[in-house]
Amino acid sequence: MSITLRNIKVWNTGEVIDLVVPGTAAAYFADTSVVADGADIDATGLTVAPGFEDPHVHFRDPGQTYKESMVSGCRASASGGYTNVLIMPNTLPALDGQTVSGPEATGAKEVLDAGFDNVIDFLQQYDTAHDVQLPVRYDLCVCASKDRAGHEASDVADWLKYVPGFEDDAKTPAMLTHPITAISDDGSAVTPEILDQVLENVKASDLYLIEHCEHHDTGAVNEGPVSRELGVPGIPEDTELKIVARDIEAARRTGVHVHFQHVSTAISFEAIRRAKAEGLPITCETAPHYLALSDEALLKYGTLAKMNPPLRSEADRKATIAAIADGTVDLLATDHAPHTLAEKELGFLEAPNGIIGLECAYGVCHKVLVDGGFISDERLIELMSVGPAELMGHVPTDVAALVEDYAEPAPTGDDPDGVIAGESDAQPQREGVNRLLDLSRVDDADNVDLVVLNAAEEWTVDPEQFHSKARNTPFGGWQVTGRPLATIIGSQLMFSRL
Repeated sequence: MSITLRNIKVWNTGEVIDLVVPGTAAAYFADTSVVADGADIDATGLTVAPGFEDPHVHFRDPGQTYKESMVSGCRASASGGYTNVLIMPNTLPALDGQTVSGPEATGAKEVLDAGFDNVIDFLQQYDTAHDVQLPVRYDLCVCASKDRAGHEASDVADWLKYVPGFEDDAKTPAMLTHPITAISDDGSAVTPEILDQVLENVKASDLYLIEHCEHHDTGAVNEGPVSRELGVPGIPEDTELKIVARDIEAARRTGVHVHFQHVSTAISFEAIRRAKAEGLPITCETAPHYLALSDEALLKYGTLAKMNPPLRSEADRKATIAAIADGTVDLLATDHAPHTLAEKELGFLEAPNGIIGLECAYGVCHKVLVDGGFISDERLIELMSVGPAELMGHVPTDVAALVEDYAEPAPTGDDPDGVIAGESDAQPQREGVNRLLDLSRVDDADNVDLVVLNAAEEWTVDPEQFHSKARNTPFGGWQVTGRPLATIIGSQLMFSRL
């Protein structure tokens, strides 16, 4: 059986086609009633695009599964239209490839009880060890330093075998399915004392460095009028620029690809803009909260708007949008960071940084960027799908290339036009009938990842309806436009709110 979406638009060509998704109703989860097998749905006004990819998520598994787990994080991803994510290394124990210590260490018992001795194996084989189906693809980001402590660079020997292109003849299917594709100490910048060794590790592994472009020892929110009104120590904007400038110079010196995460200030964007003009191997991302909120949001949302880097000034917010519009920003990433509401209620000095974002990112970005007239629908999809996929070394699905010139599967026997079944896989296009993308007929169907979008849908963000365990977002109650309606991975429907 299958589900057919009639009159759906291809995201980058505008062609209206019919999309056939194979599989059964039991193969996916849904926000609404499950769509019946064989359903024929009028998808007029909807868009099909390559699945979103997010190179910056925190799933808290192992070590803090009361905040999020692989299961809840992956379900949140699929709900947000994401087909692939990159898991950051601040798990407990850290994702550094070292053998975990005794079970008394936070998270170590989870790893050992599952039958593994390091976090990489634990995450790569999570589905089989826990007998679950995870509805999203994921890659892993390894720690730049041991224990992510910043004192000693992680040992390439502990994780190189998990990297694509190294010892491929000895790789297990799990190593190939969930490979290590980047290096980071996300949460803080790589420390100066180990930077050169980390860059050598990046070169030796042919990966790229994901840099948290900020380091500060004091402060909780952006330094400025809001921090003074709140009476909270501030973080100067040049804390970000110092790391950006340092690492641009490192890229110039070594040729290593440096990717800056969640850039938030006008001065950093200008430095990155100049580095790109110079031809240096620099890319960058920002997150929905930096284009949608300024530090003034702290006065309304309190610690729900506390993050690192902190929300910046309104001028910086506008500079972030300008950097997206002029192409300085290569992609958008959520920095999905789950915490409990009890933790976020501890006050500005003690509450953890971060917000969740996977399930409302498209709506927030569409509301601000597309409805605001800064970029097109097509460009937003590029920023959330094509750009992240290219960064992570994936090939985004070329939807238009899969569309064929037939209206339905070839019939048995002779067809009315004299084409013998079996001699051709396609019928001539009939006037007034859409061309077809039938995922059951696609070559390499296992690698076809798509998202179905309603760019015009107006909806209210309700964290209580999220699939994430966490609720820590300032966007609750926001009226946004644009919503993912279905997530298709490997040509199979994984999530639906059709």
